[in-house]
Amino acid sequence: MGLSAGQPDHARRGVAAHRRPDRGKAPPRLCAGGIADRLILAVLCLAVSLALSFAARAETLRIATWHAPLVRDGPGVLLRDLLRADDAELQAVQSTIVRIDPDVLLLTSIDYDHGLAALSALRDGLAQSGADYPHLFALRPNTGLPTGRDLDGDGRLGLPRDAQGYGRFSGQGGMAILSRLEIDRENVRNFSTLLWRDLPGSLIASDDPGGDVQRLSSAGHWLVPLHRPGGATLSVTAFHATPPVFDGPEDRNGRRNADEVRFWTAFLDGGFGAVTSDIVVMGNANLDPVAGDGRSAAIRDLLAHPALQDPLPGRPTADWPQVGPLRVSYVLPGAALTVTDAGLSEPVGPHRMVWVDITLPP
Repeated sequence: MGLSAGQPDHARRGVAAHRRPDRGKAPPRLCAGGIADRLILAVLCLAVSLALSFAARAETLRIATWHAPLVRDGPGVLLRDLLRADDAELQAVQSTIVRIDPDVLLLTSIDYDHGLAALSALRDGLAQSGADYPHLFALRPNTGLPTGRDLDGDGRLGLPRDAQGYGRFSGQGGMAILSRLEIDRENVRNFSTLLWRDLPGSLIASDDPGGDVQRLSSAGHWLVPLHRPGGATLSVTAFHATPPVFDGPEDRNGRRNADEVRFWTAFLDGGFGAVTSDIVVMGNANLDPVAGDGRSAAIRDLLAHPALQDPLPGRPTADWPQVGPLRVSYVLPGAALTVTDAGLSEPVGPHRMVWVDITLPP
């Protein structure tokens, strides 16, 4: 669609306000005519009234994902920093969330801990600034989870690159969702234990040292249903693919990155059970469609999938001094959903928040 980023303060669900239909009286010429004409007019007016009422009740939601800097070098450190409330970078993260004001926010780089203590502290800090998120969701990620194998071939075990996903400790750099919609926890689908070799068409090497234990997901692949008022459901995805670099000529990370992205294409094609049209595929693919390292065809195929739409084509979401601007994070609403606006936040660290406004029928 090529929507411009805009300014979030002006875009925030103001679109509907500017398009509110005029409910004044019909022009006098429509009221002329005989009984039959007036009867037809009455039916038309009723139909229009119902349509306007339907539109007035339509629900606009802001869905966002962000690879915000919420990772620390040890367990419990993020919680400590959030409770101290004196970290300038964390303050910038929280102020950005408050300003963009998403209804559903996926964080793809936040340390996981037991009881979601750090996530709860973040939620409490946001609430003090007026951004309430009553529903939190996170699962233990694959990051830092031991495999018992020497995956990087350095002759040592138990190091960050030997884990299911890179991590100095179990849970470092996981994912989490903050939501104003209730989460249908009983119907969450977690694909994070799928072995890499079991993805149809897997690019895993035949001699990969973790062939029989290596999971596909670096952090996780989730499908999370959200309850909408009235009983309908909107499903959002969550994933954070490994960077397609930091390896050798065997291109292990590049292969795995491509397959982590390809999972959602396979999912949308029905390879992992039923697919709903009310879906938003989002997360950090760590893959640009045209620039940077990696097997970019994987993300191009996902962007071109007929079940999805791309509100921000060609817009970089991150910028590294040594690499330059790249598009790595995505919010891709289902083709049946109506997109009214989309944009990017200012960066905190290399990454920008990606947000999309969608209007859902009641």
